[in-house]
Amino acid sequence: MAADIDAPAWADLTEPHLAIVPRTPEEAARIAAVTAPPTEFFAPQRFEENSGGAATVRARDNADAFSQPSANLGFDDQLLFRVGNGLFRRVWVSAPSSTIASDGLGPLYNARSCQRCHLKDGRGHTPDGPDDNAVSMFLRVSVPGTEADAVAEIADYIATAPDPVYGSQLQDFALPGIAPEYRLSVAYEEIEVPLSGGELALLRRPTYTAADLGYGPLAEGAMLSPRVAPQMIGLGLLEAIPQDDILARADPDDADGDGISGRPNIVMSLEYGVPMLGRFGHKAGMPTIREQSAAAFAGDIGIATPLHPAVAGECTAAQADCLAAPGGGDPEQGGFEVDDEGLDLVTFYSRNLAVPARRDVNDPEVLRGKAVFHATGCSVCHAPAFVTHRLEGDPAQSFQLIWPYTDLLLHDMGEGLADDRPEARATGREWRTAPLWGIGLTGTVSGHTEFLHDGRARSLLEAVLWHGGEAETQRDAVVAMDPGDRAALLRFLESL
Repeated sequence: MAADIDAPAWADLTEPHLAIVPRTPEEAARIAAVTAPPTEFFAPQRFEENSGGAATVRARDNADAFSQPSANLGFDDQLLFRVGNGLFRRVWVSAPSSTIASDGLGPLYNARSCQRCHLKDGRGHTPDGPDDNAVSMFLRVSVPGTEADAVAEIADYIATAPDPVYGSQLQDFALPGIAPEYRLSVAYEEIEVPLSGGELALLRRPTYTAADLGYGPLAEGAMLSPRVAPQMIGLGLLEAIPQDDILARADPDDADGDGISGRPNIVMSLEYGVPMLGRFGHKAGMPTIREQSAAAFAGDIGIATPLHPAVAGECTAAQADCLAAPGGGDPEQGGFEVDDEGLDLVTFYSRNLAVPARRDVNDPEVLRGKAVFHATGCSVCHAPAFVTHRLEGDPAQSFQLIWPYTDLLLHDMGEGLADDRPEARATGREWRTAPLWGIGLTGTVSGHTEFLHDGRARSLLEAVLWHGGEAETQRDAVVAMDPGDRAALLRFLESL
């Protein structure tokens, strides 16, 4: 989907974290041909089974399906992957501890390890009843910002600020002697959606409450947004998609009249100090895997890194006991709880979690569903294929034909999914198109089939039926289509 680009917003973006080898005109022509939309659906496209290119691994039928290293890693890189996995799984303890390698937890936190949110590197889950904790799900919080909170270098940036008492994320756990910030409470209302053929779907509309606030009320105008931990596979390949290929699909003014107006999120890079294309997170609020990892260490576990050096994590000036708690910033680690080397190892692990191969690509029902997917217009946002940059020193992600089924752009998803909380250029109704690769293995890996940013959808059909805004036409088409076509569409999604 080509468009006239709003030049002031993103004309000067760079990719300083990648060692890029420019494409030749011949390569560009080959890429255009191999990523062109299909016109026939009687057989799979070439290489379609290898969702992650040469990094693809065979699809396992157990909970380890998302925990494999990229298939094209060399021996030394496989070793780095395993060391990074150890840090990803590490259970952190409070400081001081007998080992400096594992202390520094909190004082406020949502989980004690990366793995406890991204269990088996898959999706988080909603609380299972009032007595279940909210590990792998939390509430982001912000208040409307002022001119001082804006980023002048980014056009259409929506200024917000952290809550002056609770920061930018609510933590529901705390070290002994320190009050946790809140308890996440979720209530659901069931909604009936009649479908063609006499079928009926039930959706659950959630209401979120920050209950049992430990430090007084939230600030006036506080905006809350629920977030469930996303799956981890294929992140390095998403990071290696050329930004120009993503921006070429943007159509902020719907110049082509198809009702779809994807926009890039643009964020200020904490590491590089320049505006960059947002790719990661439910609203594409992070530009790189390393920055995403560092932010998660700080916000989720309370671990200080060179990018977020505060050993007290998200503690604010209003939380005196939290600020006074011992930290784990040891001189042996440069004063951090995770130093540059540790952050690099976790980033490497996250970058190289492999995408499993497609299943049943030759199945007639899957091929029928693929035709429905394209005919209905789902592929406009869930763009099937890209070819990654040629990268020096990074062969696992370099020049791979991949099938992530996302455009990595922001789309208005309607009032039903709105959280009314902006993030950089993303409005309270906009969300990044979620990658679909591996989605059919969610139940195998995570033991549930909860989807969307807050896990409200209990099936792929429910996830589709929550689509609104720019995707309302496609949602209505699914509601009205022949039940056999609808079943085939879901079968196709399950094959991804």
